[in-house]
Amino acid sequence: MYTVIDGKALAQNMRIQLKKDVEAFTAAHGAIGLAVVLVGENPASQVYVRNKIKACEETGILSHAFYLPQDTTQTQLEELITSLAEDKNIHGILVQLPLPKGLDSERALKLIPYEKDVDGFCAENIGKLAMGQETLVACTPYGVMKMLESQNIPLSGKRAVVIGRSNIVGKPMSMLLTNADATVTVCHSKTQNLKEICLQADVVVAAIGRAKFVTADMIKEGAVVIDVGMNRDENGKLCGDVDYENVKEKASYITPVPGGVGPMTITMLMYNAYIAATRSVK
Repeated sequence: MYTVIDGKALAQNMRIQLKKDVEAFTAAHGAIGLAVVLVGENPASQVYVRNKIKACEETGILSHAFYLPQDTTQTQLEELITSLAEDKNIHGILVQLPLPKGLDSERALKLIPYEKDVDGFCAENIGKLAMGQETLVACTPYGVMKMLESQNIPLSGKRAVVIGRSNIVGKPMSMLLTNADATVTVCHSKTQNLKEICLQADVVVAAIGRAKFVTADMIKEGAVVIDVGMNRDENGKLCGDVDYENVKEKASYITPVPGGVGPMTITMLMYNAYIAATRSVK
């Protein structure tokens, strides 16, 4: 019998506690400021930004939204980020990706100080994570760890497989699992014998962006299956990287799509903004 890890419910519970923590911080030190920068008219990005601003309102974090036109120059973008980096009232800076063609995101993101990098993407934060040091952790993998914690799923000594090696999910996910004393294998498009590797795993995290890629014959009985994917199936219906209906019968724990990892990502962004603010007053 499998257990569904409800990311939506967990995210809501975390936000209730976070709201209390943010209120206490605000009373003592003033508002927590999160700057969100959106360049251009990308519809998906506009939705993401709206959701982030809404989450700020829910948790009591003060959002500062900067909407820049499509024809913004690299210099204009960099000047804005630099001014936000120097602003004492801004504790976190988030640049919504992808940027319009012609803008260098790597150059822009380098201007965000690591202590304000609430996305947890910069080299310093990734490096600190690799070394097991205190840092701001990429929101999606951090959310996955909170989901595993919520069910008291043991990781120490367990075999974990992460499918996907992106800088946003796969790599930081593998580091977090390693730091939790799991034995981690990272698989990707060049991996041979993927099925055999997955069949040995106690925990499988799928983060490759391919609809229903992970099938029941790849999962061992009783494995924990975490689905980070967000895709559309052949009928245009939202689905993950895991063939949920068939895999759930073999899993001990599984995350749904939607309502699994997704809601946790934005919650962890709010959490990171709070952590960044508390560290700034230390």
